[in-house]
Amino acid sequence: MRLIEGDARRLPGVEPATVDLVVTSPPYPMIPQWDAQFAGLGAPSFASMHDRLEEAWAAVHRVLVPGGLLAINIGDALRTGPEDGFRLWPNHAEVLARCTRIGFRPLPYLLWKKPMNRPNAYLGSGFLPPNAYVTLDCEFILLFRKGDLRRFPPNDPRRSASRYTRPERDAWFSQIWEVRAARQRNGRGERTGAFPPEIPHRLIRMFSVVGDTVLDPFAGTGTTLREARRLGRSAIGVELRAELVRELEREFRVPAEGPRAPAAPAPDAPVPRGPRGRGT
Repeated sequence: MRLIEGDARRLPGVEPATVDLVVTSPPYPMIPQWDAQFAGLGAPSFASMHDRLEEAWAAVHRVLVPGGLLAINIGDALRTGPEDGFRLWPNHAEVLARCTRIGFRPLPYLLWKKPMNRPNAYLGSGFLPPNAYVTLDCEFILLFRKGDLRRFPPNDPRRSASRYTRPERDAWFSQIWEVRAARQRNGRGERTGAFPPEIPHRLIRMFSVVGDTVLDPFAGTGTTLREARRLGRSAIGVELRAELVRELEREFRVPAEGPRAPAAPAPDAPVPRGPRGRGT
């Protein structure tokens, strides 16, 4: 287990071609929860937010081995923009286009359908057409490969030890996953945005073998790291927020590497107004 207090756009201390799998969920552009973090990176707009994330995807491409895989959990946003009113902000499409431009090979993606606590909560005008909105109750798990397939020796013991069962294969490789979302507040009452352990558990089992190195460049509360360690993989977590790094140090009893990279300049334009209705 390695903890690194640093910037996902630089991945300090992670050498090129040393990571087998990346499983992560970055801050979602145009979700108010993440406005301050993006603003601190000089990113007040949808495009500039994705510019910052693209730097992280380029760094991930550098550290992945040939044939290594990248899994990104990302949700779209509903928000009132500065000029074009209430609309969808298609984060998944932006990430897909930018990762492809970097050189990743896009693969069939997964849709994570989150059972809703309030299944009858819809946006709009009750039962009168035409001005209601479809509820955003799915997020995307985008999958990419760096180059061609990974190659293994015949009868590789690590690969054999990582086998999944037929029921697991049938459930996990279906495109729609129904997994209940994780608790979204920590002990201090702050929203975390963490995904449930079942998501990285499946992805790590599907796309890595025992002994592989799994990286989360937006380590957050450590869900990916926890599952990677439990499944016999080497885990690397990179996290920019010092308070979260201290919590991970206490939990995993591993000293973090550092120091943290300096933040980008402050923004020079206002962030759009908050959401009208339900976001992700």
